[in-house]
Amino acid sequence: MYRQFYPVLFALCRKFFDDKHEILTAINNGMLKVFKNIDQFDDQKGAFFNWLYTTVRNAALTQLRDQKTQQFDYDELDDKMGFESAENPFDKLTASDVIVYLSALPVATRRVCGLFYLDGFSIKEIGESLDISDGTVKWHLSEGRKKLKIIFEKIF
Repeated sequence: MYRQFYPVLFALCRKFFDDKHEILTAINNGMLKVFKNIDQFDDQKGAFFNWLYTTVRNAALTQLRDQKTQQFDYDELDDKMGFESAENPFDKLTASDVIVYLSALPVATRRVCGLFYLDGFSIKEIGESLDISDGTVKWHLSEGRKKLKIIFEKIF
């Protein structure tokens, strides 16, 4: 099972970490939780893959929160900066394209954009998960959109 889901889980954890060791640690911690709690999976609540993916994603977020060195990526901003667009820049791309374009963003911005656009977290949920303000989340979303726009303009 580990080998079957490894490529998808690697791509998931790559959204949160640049260092391969940290990516593998997040995957392994998540899969350990999956194996320990496999009896808690209920197919009436959804597909196995969704449960596994969510478990590994939550393990990666826990790892992020536990790392005290992650604070350097975030400069707190006030909430006066508006986040106006509900448009998802990844809607018309394939999964492999999304991974390539996200990897071009700085780590902190990649985390926020991945959680918002790909995983469907709200701004408030992202702020709570990463322990940053809503204004900082909005700033990273805005920065991600600006940088992706430049990349997309060059390609398309």
